[in-house]
Amino acid sequence: MFNGDPLVYEVLDKLDIAYGYFAHPPAPTIEEAGKYWKDIDATHCKNLFFRNHKGNLHYLVILEHSRDLAIRDLEQHLKQGKLSFASGERMQRYLGLSPGSVSPFGLIHDTGRHVHLFIDKNLKKSEKLSFHPCLNTASLVVSFAGFEKFLIFTGNTFDYIELY
Repeated sequence: MFNGDPLVYEVLDKLDIAYGYFAHPPAPTIEEAGKYWKDIDATHCKNLFFRNHKGNLHYLVILEHSRDLAIRDLEQHLKQGKLSFASGERMQRYLGLSPGSVSPFGLIHDTGRHVHLFIDKNLKKSEKLSFHPCLNTASLVVSFAGFEKFLIFTGNTFDYIELY
C-alpha cells in the first residue's frame, strides 16, 4: 500500500500517468526531504501556498527546491497587494492538505477551482518532477508531460512565470 492520498493514485492511473513511488520518513521541510532524495532522479520541487491580503484569492507557487522566492517580486507581478502564507485551515479547505505536505496533487480536492498555480518557467527544462503524494512520507516522480496532463485534468488555472 502506498503512502499518501489514495485519490492521487486513482487519478494518475486513470490518466495513464506513470509515476515512481519512494517511501521515506516524514519530511515536512525541504531540508528534511533532501536527506531522502539522494537516489531519486528528478527535479525536486518546493510548493508554497499563499493567499492575497483580502483572503479571497489563493496561489500555489511551484519552483525547484533549492531556489528562493522573492515574495515581493511575486506580489508586484500579481498586482494583488501583500501576499501571506495561507493557514493550515485554508490548506485543508482548498487542497485537502496539512502544513508540511503541500503538493500540486492536492488540487484534486479543489473542486471549486479556487487555487491558481504559478510555475517557475525553469521547470519546463526538467524531464521528471518530484512531489509529495499529499502526505510527506513519500515522494512521487512524474514526467513533466504527465505533470502538465494532471494540471489540465484538475481544471485549475496556471501560468509559467519567470522567478528571479
